[in-house]
This record gives sequence, C-alpha cells and structure tokens, in this order.
Amino acid sequence: MSQEPDRLFAQPLPEVPDFVFNEDVVRVFPDMIKRSVPGYPTIVENIGVLAGQFAQPHTTLYDLGASLGAVTQALRRHVRVDGCKVIAVDNSSAMVARCSEYLHAQDAMFQELLPVEVIEADILALDLQPTSLVTLNFTLQFIPPERRLELLTRIRQALLPSGALILSEKLRFEDAAEHELLTELHVAFKRANGYSELEIAQKRSAIEKVMLPDSLEQHRERLLAAGFSKVLPWFQCLNFASLVALP
Repeated sequence: MSQEPDRLFAQPLPEVPDFVFNEDVVRVFPDMIKRSVPGYPTIVENIGVLAGQFAQPHTTLYDLGASLGAVTQALRRHVRVDGCKVIAVDNSSAMVARCSEYLHAQDAMFQELLPVEVIEADILALDLQPTSLVTLNFTLQFIPPERRLELLTRIRQALLPSGALILSEKLRFEDAAEHELLTELHVAFKRANGYSELEIAQKRSAIEKVMLPDSLEQHRERLLAAGFSKVLPWFQCLNFASLVALP
C-alpha cells in the first residue's frame, strides 16, 4: 500500500490552519510520525510485547485513538491469548477508512491474528466494556485538558484486575531550561529527518493550540487520581515517553 512523503508544510502558507487528522494528513501520516516522534517504531512494537503480558483470555483490548492502526497491528502480532478481541477507535473518518484497509492487508499476510473491530467514535463518549488492556498512544494530548481525568477514570473503572493502561505522550517539563533543551533536541531530530526550518515552524504553528502536552508529574498525579495504583515509565526518548498504569 503506497505511502506519500510528508510535504504538508513544505511551502509557505498565508495562514497556517489548526492541525486536523483529515485526508491530507492520513496520506502522509506514516512518514510524518516516523520523522517527527523519536522512538515511535520502538514504542509501537513494544506496546504489543507488553500487551502480551497483561492481556487476559476472552477479554477486549482497546486501542483508543488508533489512527492508522499501528498499535492494533502490534497487538494482533504479539498477543497470543485465547478469545481476545481488539477494538480500535478513532474519531477521524479518514483515519478509520485507511486503518481498515491496513488491517485487511495484515489479515492477508498473517494467519491466526486476533479479531479486530474498527469504530469511528469519540472516545469521550465511548461505552467501554470490561477490558484487560487499553492503549492511548499519543492520544490523550489531543483531549481537552479538563476532560482527561474523566477519560482516565472511566478507563480505570473498565479495567479488570491485573490489567493495564499503556499511555504514550509528548512531554513538557516543569524546569524551563530542561524544557528548552529537550525541545531543541527534538527540533534537531526533525532536521536530521529532512524537515526544513519552514516545515518545522509551520507544523508547530498548526499543532500548538491542538496538542497540549503535560509533564510526567502531571500524568502520574492524574493517573493516581483516576484510581490507578502504580505508574511505571518504561520508555523515553527526548520529550516523548510511554507509561504503564496498573489498577
């Protein structure tokens, strides 16, 4: 399945619109995320590995904010537990359509994969079934800050004993100097992956009002407030991290 290089912000725009997950973004998303998020392939593949340790027989696994289904594919590759099903949810119709295509292609290449259902829905309004595993892979940062605790609380209430939430996010840092340094290192990462100064600046303008990162301390405090008992960071590369939260 063909994938286009990300050139969305390569030309000067008279006015940079807010970032949305539309058809234009969907076409270049695999290239965009790989060149923008340090450690992304490692995070995705190892979410599948971690999920294999928490998934319980005959339960539902959720990929909330599934985008093109990279995490869902990893779950299907790595979870070998009887009777599990993956539900992949995204609120972008363009993402859902392409995600379904990718998962159909995965079915053609592999046998005995977990069944999957792809749903177009707002995860804030989703009725969660009892679940042994939930993933939020760079999703919470796009949820309005005042509704993040509500979502995490509902996830915690749906989690079965010995289940887990795997949460990956871009971080901000409480220390101003630390935040500035990690931000500059992230810009260097994007330059090294072929983005121009114009592309970096215009993408920042497009996304800064839409994606609102939290600090690691905020994530930990909110997860504990939602009812989780333990929060374990398992991965960090520059200002991107992934956590396991246990009920």
